[in-house]
Amino acid sequence: MLCNTTLTKVENIILNHLWEFLAIFLLAPSRRTIVLGHFFFPDKMSMKPSNNIWIRRQQCPCGDWKCYIKYEGDDQSSVSSQLVKSETTASSSSSSEAVFTPYVGQIFKSDDDAFEYYSNFARKNGFSIRKARSTESQNLGVYRRDFVCYRSGFNQPRKKANVEHPRDRKSVRCGCDAKLYLSKEIIDSVTQWYVSQFSNVHNHELLEDDQVRLLPAYRKIQEADQERILLLSKAGFPVNRIVKVLELEKGVQPGQLPFIEKDVRNFVRTCKKTVQENDALLSEKRENDMMELVEACKAMVERDPDFLYDCTTDENGKVENIAWTFGDSVRAYTVFGDVVTFDSTYRSITYGLLLGVWFGIDSHGKAIFFGSVLLQEENSHSFAWALQTFVRFMRGRRPQTILTDIDSGLRDAIARELPNTKHVISISHILSKLSSWFSLPLGSQYADFKADFDMLCHLESVEDFEHQWNLLVARFGLVPDKHIALLFSYRASWPLSYIRSYFLAHMLTAEFSQSLDSFLKRILSAHMCLQVFFEQVGIAANLQNRPRVEMQSMHIKTCMPIEEHARSILTPYAFNVLQHEIVLSMEYATTEMANGSYLVRHYKKMDGEYLVIWIPDSEQIHCSCKEFEHSGMLCRHSLRVLVVKNYFELPEKYCLHRWRLESSLVPMDDQHAQSSSDECTQAFHSLATTLLTESLISKERFNYVHRELTGLLEHVRNMPVIDEFALNIAANNVSES
Repeated sequence: MLCNTTLTKVENIILNHLWEFLAIFLLAPSRRTIVLGHFFFPDKMSMKPSNNIWIRRQQCPCGDWKCYIKYEGDDQSSVSSQLVKSETTASSSSSSEAVFTPYVGQIFKSDDDAFEYYSNFARKNGFSIRKARSTESQNLGVYRRDFVCYRSGFNQPRKKANVEHPRDRKSVRCGCDAKLYLSKEIIDSVTQWYVSQFSNVHNHELLEDDQVRLLPAYRKIQEADQERILLLSKAGFPVNRIVKVLELEKGVQPGQLPFIEKDVRNFVRTCKKTVQENDALLSEKRENDMMELVEACKAMVERDPDFLYDCTTDENGKVENIAWTFGDSVRAYTVFGDVVTFDSTYRSITYGLLLGVWFGIDSHGKAIFFGSVLLQEENSHSFAWALQTFVRFMRGRRPQTILTDIDSGLRDAIARELPNTKHVISISHILSKLSSWFSLPLGSQYADFKADFDMLCHLESVEDFEHQWNLLVARFGLVPDKHIALLFSYRASWPLSYIRSYFLAHMLTAEFSQSLDSFLKRILSAHMCLQVFFEQVGIAANLQNRPRVEMQSMHIKTCMPIEEHARSILTPYAFNVLQHEIVLSMEYATTEMANGSYLVRHYKKMDGEYLVIWIPDSEQIHCSCKEFEHSGMLCRHSLRVLVVKNYFELPEKYCLHRWRLESSLVPMDDQHAQSSSDECTQAFHSLATTLLTESLISKERFNYVHRELTGLLEHVRNMPVIDEFALNIAANNVSES
């Protein structure tokens, strides 16, 4: 009976983790991943998994696939951390809960409740328990349960195996008489269990807290830990390394996990055989779904001639890689293709495919879809094919700048296929890896290291960066660290001091990152096969499905003519960014140099100045901060010089088409209502300014105006809200008067 129960538990474990384990099995060592989250599993082993599960790919760019990476701020990591935290909290609360000594006559609702209660009591007192005899009848079923100390009774002598050196294991049983016997009774049709016998007399030494947790009864591997153990094992991690990873994740000291290395080894061995027997199932599903995806692309070409796709096959005719884009995306690329980001941070665990998505940033600061690709392998050759295909889709036009994650294979492919394109590594991707790289070796110094590293990222001078970098490495003793060497070798692609002259069009802002994440969340559902995923991408990429852009606040703040001009030609997003620079430009003083250039310095901050070069013949302006080269919008220093030069409008060449109103790909709210609202704003602003000037002449005037305005404000708040049409009429009346 015990053997059957054990087999059932093993089968349940295998059923709960088989599909996840199968998905990882096919991954080559260079593409091994660590998965967080929960998955849907079929009831029968013969059924095909119906889900397509996307995860963060977490291969370390240092080249060592065994280097564990944990993303900071990642949703799935956060969920895992919360689960670990809740488990720890529950465990501590359970251990701190008062468990009194059982007594004869104590009543429980069920025998399971009694066993749990007695088990908690035993753990607090330095021993464990097991289920012994149970008695049942035809009418009552099981009506007696016996729970005893784990050292109760004596082992019966076993027949020795016919081997040369049989193992002679020493039994822990010593005839301990500690026990708790339960009996069942039914009162008024209600079943309950009561303690009929209890003894807490032991004939052996009881264990301390740090020893009792190592008893087999308490060494349980939770479901979340089982998932992680299986995946790490399939990625090639030895058992001792798996234990260290789990200790690091849970933040416990070595040897303080609720299970030991032996338990992990037994668990992996139990599941391994069944997994190997079912490899073909997942392989067949992947091949079928890839063919269905190709058929979906062919059907899309018939419906939309502007749709483009391409794929590669292996020597057996099976689809390896596939890429596609839409007509709207190609047309949008002609306007916003100057800078693109290639997001390759997600992988399909079900199919073992790497997902790559090309995005741009539109005139409203939102992510816009350019194309996507599914790659079988994660290497330089596959990335090169993806880049070649993307450029061909976009009619041979290459971007000025491309943003990616840190990946050596992708870097080599970009250098080969896009030699004239600037390659930038998103600083957010680097920051997400710092904790897993340096928190363990630096320990309590990690917080100071992180602060200094953040400062390094935003230094403006290359010389300052390299000097401060050397100081940082020496201070924290990181000279031999492979990740430090990796970051330094990539330094031309990520610190601000190196990329300040690269055009990025505000792609590094938090707002754009949120827009990109929002797009990915819409298409990465855990319950989609590849064909449905393809359809979901098409829906999300369709410009007609994008929400209307609400007219943002475009009120004048400085009354400068150059601000009025900017508002009339720029989108609300671009105008708000430029307006911020216009407002700040008023805090800067200019000093004209002999050659016609200007030194621009903040009126308070005397430790920094910027050189602005003005070329009057061609109306060119260049600032040493390189903001225009970086974002496509003039900086506060250049704007200050233009004002000094009596410019009332922005020079045409410094109003990029990508930021203009006419470049918008999606409809905007009625601009007539906005202009009418602006007229109302200007009229009230003029009245308010005059009223303030007159009221400050005397105290009596001020008190009168304050009293009347307070009453007027209360009256206006109580008035019903009129519609937009009436507002426009009112604005026209104000203008005429």
